[in-house]
Amino acid sequence: MSRVWPTLGILLAAAILIGLAAGHDWASPMAILSALGGDGSLDSRLILDWRLPRVLAAAAVGALLGLGGCLFQGLFRNPLAEPYLLGSAGGAAVGATIALLVPLGVPQALSLPLLAFAGAWGATVLVLAVARVAGVIDAAGLLLAGVAIAAVLGAVRSFLMLALSDETVNLQVVMSWVLGGIQTPSWQGLVLLVALLAGAIALALRVAAGLDLLGLGEAMAHGFGLDIRRFITLCVLVGAVVVAIAVAYGGPVAFVGLAAPHIARWLVGPRHRPLILASSLAGAIIVVLADAIARSALPPAEIPLGLVTAIAGGPFFLVLLARRLKS
Repeated sequence: MSRVWPTLGILLAAAILIGLAAGHDWASPMAILSALGGDGSLDSRLILDWRLPRVLAAAAVGALLGLGGCLFQGLFRNPLAEPYLLGSAGGAAVGATIALLVPLGVPQALSLPLLAFAGAWGATVLVLAVARVAGVIDAAGLLLAGVAIAAVLGAVRSFLMLALSDETVNLQVVMSWVLGGIQTPSWQGLVLLVALLAGAIALALRVAAGLDLLGLGEAMAHGFGLDIRRFITLCVLVGAVVVAIAVAYGGPVAFVGLAAPHIARWLVGPRHRPLILASSLAGAIIVVLADAIARSALPPAEIPLGLVTAIAGGPFFLVLLARRLKS
């Protein structure tokens, strides 16, 4: 395992360099070095002011998605679990639809991430409330409540798109956001995102030991003194914060939260403390490379990031499902 961390670090650095090079016009390694060295040319300003913050934001979003997937797979003890199980993607889509279609008098650059975050967080809190009212605060009950809430939120989003659209509103903007894509932040926004990522990792590490106990079974975990109901609620809320931040900056990007923890588990094993860090690094690498493909595959157009990850992640999911069914 001692070689895993340097390897992941080198792969992430290589992915970031590829992301800096990728675009309508590919930048050479010398151009990237000149830009990082303070060259004042137009190409260098493009790399520093647009590509670099976007690539770093993609890495942070990917790390959050990998982290969220690790938490939910550990919580539900299911390697096929993914971060959007509890309706966070549907809630974020409703919030984004309101931000994009309703004139709120607030700059869209501010209202879009805020309402997407509020929608994702609110959907998960609603799932917890429904499960609590039904008296089923356990993994199976939360999953059922999440499926129901996600279906309702999908219908609400479709209704809003029909009710609020007219000849002045382009619904393609909403659909493009729903398919996922990294929002290029300002440097201040990037600092905030990195700070939120650091806080999310710190929160996740605090529940790592409990996830290890939960993996032994609820009876065994209870025997070790773990309050199951309270711990499940805590983990869901932590996971909801992680996923809501990722969705606010990158939209509902598919399959990353499913694939990254599996890749990390192959590298570092099932213990959650190293698994959380490895999942974050793997998610960052995946999203940076996928975003590079999205920006450069069909110039001058940009492919939605969610389409790239879905095309790559679909076969990965089928392989995982086949292995799961065999075992």
